[in-house]
Amino acid sequence: MTRHAAIPTVPESRPAAGVALLSVRDLHKTYRLGRVEVPVLRGATIEVREGEWVAVLGASGSGKSTLLHLMGGLDRPDSVAEERHPIRFDGRPLSGMSAGELDRYRAESVGFVFQFYHLLPELNVLENVLLGAMVLHGRFGYSRRRGALRARATDLLASFGLSHRLSHRPAEISGGERQRVAIARALINEPRLLLADEPTGNLDRETGRRILDAIAGVRGGPARTIVMVTHDPEVAARADRIVHLEDGRVVAGSI
Repeated sequence: MTRHAAIPTVPESRPAAGVALLSVRDLHKTYRLGRVEVPVLRGATIEVREGEWVAVLGASGSGKSTLLHLMGGLDRPDSVAEERHPIRFDGRPLSGMSAGELDRYRAESVGFVFQFYHLLPELNVLENVLLGAMVLHGRFGYSRRRGALRARATDLLASFGLSHRLSHRPAEISGGERQRVAIARALINEPRLLLADEPTGNLDRETGRRILDAIAGVRGGPARTIVMVTHDPEVAARADRIVHLEDGRVVAGSI
């Protein structure tokens, strides 16, 4: 059997005017467990064009989530020579950013969707969505924009069919509803890049399909570039392009 015989063939679907928004070149990441070094990424290379939906497909332990965290500035790659920057967003190297600049990048340019939602249980649905705006604008900036931001959050939740859940807390809504709240939170600051880490992994098949529909629906707005990691070939098939990650390297799929 060939290595990827079970993977469905997905035709390329790329915007004609797409340009590189995110570039990853020869990316390495190693973690240390006590005295043992554990290499997770071993030279991963991938390029994502503006307006593209890319699925990174791989088994558990292949380095998918680590790759996504590095793309989003949640973690730093292994130390590199000053002249070699393995991750660039819109031409700008992430490794050249200060801590404050990385904070701004995460808050303003990137939206994150995680498998386990990461909603704050003490906040209601509307407050959870607004949390990202509070982080970006700060206390006083948020206060000045409060009305407009609340209106945007309310509109986002309405677009996901959650107008009746604004005052509910996460424990009072279903898993699919929680993930739609998480997507709305990821979009509140109108990021250019949406990063989704196994967004359907904690859901049944039908609910997962609805979440993928919701993700597909955001592409008409600012966050029209999507990188989604998954272990499920059927989920990956919704993307424009599939990149296979194995043992920390891209082994198939156009970069």
